[in-house]
Amino acid sequence: MSMKYPVQKFRFRRRREKKKRKPIPRVVIPSFFTLMNLFCGFLSIIMVAEGNFIFGAWLIVIAGLFDALDGFMARLANATSEFGIELDSISDVVSFGVAPGFLIYNFALYELAIVGIILSALPPICGAIRLARFNVDSKYATFDFYKGLPIPVQAAMLAGFYLTFSNRMELFEGFEHGVLSFIIPTIVLLSFLMVSTIPFDKIPRFDRESIKKHKSRLILFFIYLIIIAIFQDIGLMIAFSFFILKGLAIGLYIFWKSAFTDEEEEQFEQST
Repeated sequence: MSMKYPVQKFRFRRRREKKKRKPIPRVVIPSFFTLMNLFCGFLSIIMVAEGNFIFGAWLIVIAGLFDALDGFMARLANATSEFGIELDSISDVVSFGVAPGFLIYNFALYELAIVGIILSALPPICGAIRLARFNVDSKYATFDFYKGLPIPVQAAMLAGFYLTFSNRMELFEGFEHGVLSFIIPTIVLLSFLMVSTIPFDKIPRFDRESIKKHKSRLILFFIYLIIIAIFQDIGLMIAFSFFILKGLAIGLYIFWKSAFTDEEEEQFEQST
């Protein structure tokens, strides 16, 4: 045994040296940002549970930033995969479904007891439906637009609503049910838009062809970022309200063209 051991050790070392080091999979980079998105959503829930609503709301916004970065890095590194899509959807349900629902419930909807629980459950439920539909559709076709309101936009609107109006509650004193008169229809509308088929702008790829094709859309996204950076909480409401109104306007235009004219329904790209 003492004679064989050095030989075996030498052979083992040679075999190990022959093995090439495997490169780090490309999917690791966007997955890191996806997991940071999930972590921010989880941390947001903890902050709200501890009574730190403002920090919890901003964590939802930060989760949205990580969500945008993971998509950008996946396209940049050409690392789009089924694993990444599924991981992103799971993270989005937590950060943009459960977290904003929990925030809004603790902010105002707790006053409605069981009705408040049902209303606050709409963001995660409708968001999960929208993400499941997106995952199925992405296996068969690629679109230049989102079918239904993206769940991060819905979450940013609810977080922005809290950040904008939590210190301005006197604005709702003239209404019978106070802030509930606005927060309830907002949640119902945003949840409906997520499960609808209304087309909404999608961030174009950063390649020469996509930039040339969607130059105006790219400029508009940069304007959104500038508005949010300058006006912060109110900027969230302004930027994403315009984003939603633009999608609704285009959806109504496409519906009118298909329902009241002899022309066939046009592609979304032709109407932007």
